[in-house]
Amino acid sequence: MIADTHLPKRAKALPPALWSAIDSADVVLHAGDWVDEATLDELQARSRRLIGVWGNNDGAGLRARLPEVAMVELEGVRLAMTHETGPSTGRPARCDALFPEADVLVFGHSHIPWDTVTPRGLRLLNPGSPTDRRRQPVCTYLSARVDEGELLEVQLHPLPRA
Repeated sequence: MIADTHLPKRAKALPPALWSAIDSADVVLHAGDWVDEATLDELQARSRRLIGVWGNNDGAGLRARLPEVAMVELEGVRLAMTHETGPSTGRPARCDALFPEADVLVFGHSHIPWDTVTPRGLRLLNPGSPTDRRRQPVCTYLSARVDEGELLEVQLHPLPRA
């Protein structure tokens, strides 16, 4: 899971450690703010399966190729993805109301990793950013395993500074 790649504005390329994870993943999720269509093209070429949405910094070309919200079922897990979920205050209740059919919601925008569960049981995941750490100590992405209707082994991965 990645978001907020902001290429080529925040970095010239994705970190090699992230490309290694992408190359070995069964599914790659990108929660928006690609900025450059070339990043979408490269991820499509290298991913076994890519699911993405557009973000607030994505122009008309990316918005024409990607949805604002993606809904998919992976091994029995109902996953939703969008770029923005609004302020952190009130996020759990707001996401419960907006995504009642989802088990997991992946989002981006803040560049701040997030892993919580709402009162309804919706898992909220933000992978941070692999290229723009903002107020975080390092850039990050998330990985997880899905098996028989369960999301397992969610892990935040720090990336070395370029």
